[in-house]
Amino acid sequence: MTYDISFVCLLGIGTVFIGLVCIVLLCSIQSKICKLLEKDDSSAPAEIRQTQVQAQPSSVVTEIPNRRKIIAAVSAAIAEELGTDVSAIRIKSFKKI
Repeated sequence: MTYDISFVCLLGIGTVFIGLVCIVLLCSIQSKICKLLEKDDSSAPAEIRQTQVQAQPSSVVTEIPNRRKIIAAVSAAIAEELGTDVSAIRIKSFKKI
């Protein structure tokens, strides 16, 4: 039995479309289940939430240990990736994040 090319194309496109719709439905159902199982953090007392916010580190500039070695390694890696010589690399700024 031979099938027309348009029937085969429509059957393939329909199968893919139905598969994608099923994936979207499964993802939305799984998202709703995860939201139901997740504990709500808003029930924590205000004092605990304040201490958590205050415990975050401020933007303090710290010295980088072995700065020259790290800059040499980074510039060598960049030069290797770009296919140039290390002497062609100019690092203007280097700070710890």
